[in-house]
Formats: sequence, structure tokens, C-alpha cells
Amino acid sequence: MKNDVVPVDIRGILPAPTGCAIFIGNDAKVFVIQVENNMGMVISMFMREAPKERPLTHDLMTQVFDGFGISVERVVITELRNSTYFARLILKQENELGKKIVEVDARPSDCLALATARKRPIFVARRLFDQVEDMSEMLAKINENSDDTEQA
Repeated sequence: MKNDVVPVDIRGILPAPTGCAIFIGNDAKVFVIQVENNMGMVISMFMREAPKERPLTHDLMTQVFDGFGISVERVVITELRNSTYFARLILKQENELGKKIVEVDARPSDCLALATARKRPIFVARRLFDQVEDMSEMLAKINENSDDTEQA
């Protein structure tokens, strides 16, 4: 897996005309995934470890995972098809019967929220990382001109 994926972090979250722009990347490259406004707010809350009055859906999911001895191992953003990103949520269940790894197809926004909430690693498939446009300069310019960007 090490050569097939690239470790990344959330580098920033900005409001966008159609929701939120999530800037994902590392020191080599940053790219953008557009998500719904509410998902951008949820990811931002998890990044800031903001207190919530009631559990969010992703909190509920992690509580269910905990109840069944399931942990989020990592997430992988796998591909871009017809302007839509795809991702995999890798889960591990360990109990008295043994260990099981399960990969689940999931929206990147849900994967990012769960990884952020559980402080788990985020990866991008190398072939996808190589093909996406580098937005590092744009993010740097935005950060210079605005204090509205959530910094990871």
C-alpha cells in the first residue's frame, strides 16, 4: 500500500458558491474537493474539537463502531470520475473471534469527517494525486488575504 497511496491532511476549508472547498494535500501538492456546506461545517467542527449540544451523525457512527469493537483505520480518496471524487473507509474489527478488515465505499466528505473526528490518517491514491491540479499557490494567496480559512 505504501507506494500506491500518498498521505495527506486537510489544509484548509473555505466557503464556496456551491458549498465548501476542502483543501487536501501535503507539502508537494494541494487539491480541492467540493462538499456540501453542512459537511464542511461538520469537518471544521471536528478539526477544532468544538463542543456540540447533541451528537452529530458521525458521532453516532463512531459510537456504534465502538459498541461493536470497530475502529476507523484510515480513509483513502481513490478516484475522480465525472467530476465526482470516490473514497474508501477502511475499518477494523477485533474481538475474541479474531481480526477483520473491511473496506466500505463512502463519500469523501463522510470519510474526511470520520477521519478527522477519530484522528485517523487520510490518504489519496497515487494515480489520483498525480492527476489532480495543484492548488497550493491559490491556498497560499487566500491565506495571505483572509482570516476566514480554517487551518489544519
